[in-house]
Order: sequence, then structure tokens, then C-alpha cells
Amino acid sequence: MSIKLRLTVMSFLEFFIWGSWLISLGAYMIKGLGFSGGQVGGIFATMGIASLFMPGILGMIADRWINSEKLLGVCHLIGAGLLFLGSSVSDYNQFYIIMLLNAMFYMPTIALSYSVCYNVLGQLDLNPVKTFPPIRVWGTVGFIAAMWLVDLCGWIISPNQLLVGSVAALALGLYSFTLPSCPPARAKKGASLIAALGLDAFVLFKQKKMRTFFIFAMLLGAALQITNLFGEAFIHDFDANPLYSGTFALTHPGILMSVSQISETLFILAIPFFLYKFGIKKVMLISMGAWALRFALFGIGNPGSGLVWLVLSMIIYGMAFDFFNISGSLFVEMEVTPSIRSSSQGLFMMVTNGIGSIIGGFGSGWVVDHFTGPDGVRNWPVIWFIFAAYALAIGIAFALIFRYKHDSEAVRHFHH
Repeated sequence: MSIKLRLTVMSFLEFFIWGSWLISLGAYMIKGLGFSGGQVGGIFATMGIASLFMPGILGMIADRWINSEKLLGVCHLIGAGLLFLGSSVSDYNQFYIIMLLNAMFYMPTIALSYSVCYNVLGQLDLNPVKTFPPIRVWGTVGFIAAMWLVDLCGWIISPNQLLVGSVAALALGLYSFTLPSCPPARAKKGASLIAALGLDAFVLFKQKKMRTFFIFAMLLGAALQITNLFGEAFIHDFDANPLYSGTFALTHPGILMSVSQISETLFILAIPFFLYKFGIKKVMLISMGAWALRFALFGIGNPGSGLVWLVLSMIIYGMAFDFFNISGSLFVEMEVTPSIRSSSQGLFMMVTNGIGSIIGGFGSGWVVDHFTGPDGVRNWPVIWFIFAAYALAIGIAFALIFRYKHDSEAVRHFHH
């Protein structure tokens, strides 16, 4: 099996695990377990809490002491056990602890899987800007495959979704140990304490360019969480209107939402072209504009005559997500030395999925509550337009503040 194919299998399974429960878990917790909205929010916040420190810690360990591929395997084996345990628990406190521990071992594996890819591609002297997106795209295919499997088997409000994730995590855990060796770049003798502890990725904050980039990554990370939390709730709220009963959007909300991921697969493959042609600043600006459009189209859409706007919003999500998440990861890889590769990817993950996710979760929750009437009816158009204005404001500020000179030749010939 070729190395690229082996990395592709890793990428597919990495996101298949997440796709098995991320989109449907809220429905299972409310309808299957009887948890309240606040409790569901609490469970989703575990991913943000775990992303605050675990990707950074495990990234440091991978940069200093343990092979990245072995650490990836250990994390997934622990995750497999936790998801299996979670499928048999109905008590909120126990479920919360299991999902928090699962998040602590799953969230770092996203950055670790990227590091393994970059490490192996570096060993083969391949340009990651060109070779990484076609590998990463299969992660999204895995996510969609898991979503559809759970949807079509009728497991959206069943604990079986966690068993699907558990089996996939077990498979990837064992498979990771067969991947090419990705040894740590050991700290040199006489290196500073900061380097010895693997904290050297934080020196990136000394550079104005990287400091600005990470601050905006955090602010955009907040937007990332909004649709995970409220996308399906927004569509389900149309149930109350008899005008829309029996429409496709209300019968198959999972399949409608998966159009976002299907769109991602197309935009991931476009990333090399856009990074060569326009550079990271313009690509990030396109992403910010796409986020504003994503939310604004939700604001004018509905499952009837406005279905076209909902579908367009799903398609634009692919550009909004990839041009920020995947391009951001590639930008970090291009700006750092291999010795701090894993901790830098961990740091990017921490600011977007950790701090950004917590700001997004609490901030968007406050906005939604604020525009919910005493009768429990939410003013979704206003809510979505506020989120659109937020994304637009970030884009304008980024255009004015972030300084970056694009060198297309450097991108074209880049390899570590």
C-alpha cells in the first residue's frame, strides 16, 4: 500500500469517528436521554475545554518524547473504550465525565494526525501544500460516511452512534501503530528550559505576524461552533409551522446538513490553487466573507420557498470552513521549524477549537437566549444577521491589521 494511501486511510478513520456522533449526539441527548438544552450545551463545551490544553500538551510530548504515530494510536484506543462506555450510560453526570475524557483524548488527535502527515510527507520530500489537501479530503468523506450511516440506520436518537465511533476508534488505534515512524525532534543539549519542556511553540507569539494570525484564528474559531450548536435546532424550529410539514429539510435534516461536508470535499481540493495564487491573507479573507454569507443566507432561508438559500448556505460552508481550518494549518506548517511542528499544530487547535469554541459557545448562546421571546419562539433571522455582522467585522479588521507578503514561488516549492 502506498504511503499516500496509508495516510488517506488514517485521515478517513480520524474524521469517521467524529462524524458518527458530532451532529447527531444533541438529538440523542434530548430525545433519547431526556437531557435539557443547557446540559447538551455543557456536553458540547467539553470539546472546547479539552482543546484548551490537551492538543498543546500532547503536541509537546510528540515533539519531545514519543513518536507522533504511537501517541495517536494510544489516544484512539483510550477513546474507543470511553465511547463504548458512554453508549451504556444514561446518567448526566456520568455521561458528562465520559464525554469530557473522550474529548481530552480525541481533540488532540486532529492536530496529531496532521503532524503525522506533515512528518511523513517531509520524509518523502513532498510539498505539503500540494499533497496534504487530497489526503485530508478523505477525512471529510469519512465524516459524511459516518453521518449517513447513523442517519440511514435510524440511530440518530440511539446510543449505537457511540458504538460506531468506538469500533472506528479501535480500528484507527491499532492501525496507527503500523504507520511510518515519526520520531520526536529531541531538544539539543544545553537548550533552554522552554525548549526542553516543548513550550517553544509559544515563542511564535513574539512575531507580530503570528500573534495577529492566532488572535484572528481564535475570533474565527468562535464562528465555527455556532452552526454545530444551532444549525439543526434552527431547522427543527420550522416544525411548528404547518406550512413546512413534510418538506425535505424537516424530514431529512441530517442529510441537508451533510451538504456542508460534501461541499468541504470540493473546496479542500481547491486549496493548493488558492494558496499559490492568492496567499494566506486573501484565502483567510475569502473564508471570513464566506462565514458572513453562510449566516446571512440562513437568515433569509426556510424549508419551503427559501430552501435554495439554505442549500446555498450549506455549500458556502465548505469554503468558509476549509479556507480557514485547512489553510490555517498549512500556514502554521510553513512558518515553523520541524522541531516545533506538533506543538504549533496543537497551539493552532487550542486557539480555534479551545478558546474560540468557548467564546463561540457562550457568546452565541447568549445571543440566541436574548432573541427568544417569552413564548419560547426564537427570532432566527435577527440571530443569524448578528452572526453575519460579527464575521464581516472580523474580515474588515483582518484586512486592515494582518500584514503578509505573498510569495507564490516559496509556496510552490515549499518542503521541510
